[in-house]
Amino acid sequence: MIYRQLGRSGLEVSVVSFGCMSLGDDHAVNERLIHRALELGVNYFDTADLYQHGENEASVGKALQGRRHSIFLATKVGNRWRPDGSGWDWDPSRSHIERAVQDSLRRLRTDYIDVYQLHGGTIEDPIDEAIEAFEALRQAGAIRHYGISSIRPNVIAEWVKRSGLASVMMQYSLLDRRPEESGLDLLREHDVGVVVRGGLAKGLLAAKPSALYLDHSEVDIAAAQRLLGSVAGDAAPAHVALRYCLAHPGVTTVACGIRTMAQLEENVAATTLPPLAAADLETLRAGVRAYRYEAHR
Repeated sequence: MIYRQLGRSGLEVSVVSFGCMSLGDDHAVNERLIHRALELGVNYFDTADLYQHGENEASVGKALQGRRHSIFLATKVGNRWRPDGSGWDWDPSRSHIERAVQDSLRRLRTDYIDVYQLHGGTIEDPIDEAIEAFEALRQAGAIRHYGISSIRPNVIAEWVKRSGLASVMMQYSLLDRRPEESGLDLLREHDVGVVVRGGLAKGLLAAKPSALYLDHSEVDIAAAQRLLGSVAGDAAPAHVALRYCLAHPGVTTVACGIRTMAQLEENVAATTLPPLAAADLETLRAGVRAYRYEAHR
């Protein structure tokens, strides 16, 4: 397994990490997947209090019990479930963040969270208030570092300017190259780590049948899949898709949603491939139309 430093945090995390959102409801199955990931060298696990009404955190915490010293644990806050379970509301207030972290710590069975992330956000948020909450939690020892999960350039720029965040989680793939416009370079310049989500574009870059994605038609997706296969040669297209994300020097890790052992083994196997050649990167960029920002600049 290859490891990279997560921005200014100093955490050496595996370049393929475990995005826990895809875990199911069977704690025993989840435990086997997580334990196998540990055996393969994965050391960064990302969850959120939103997933499965907190049960995702509980399942991850149960599986990692007794192994806390060897892993880095990330979770997210900001989406507050309504009491009747009908949905959730966005709440980036200091009071909610400081209250929600206690529930996450309990479910995760840990005394601290390595990376606590705001799970979304807009430019209208009380950003300074949220930063104050994270800084207070860091001072208290409840969290080691904090970050945000956002793809909005205006939001990211404000957090970089105002805070000491360690990381940004953002959607990025061959089919969604918006972060290449400014985000990745800005974050690298300020030594902020990048955790990629959606690197396989909902499985479309891993042999899933062609379907609409963002503003790409099914014809576009099928063409991108063929191009990826031609570049991959004897390798799996999914490996090349993940290597595409990792080719940018600003990217620390790709968090892969994993539901089966086969998916886990395939995603981790991408780390055994050499980096993509410059010519292959250019072929992929030239052959797939870039999806661009229309707002949040």
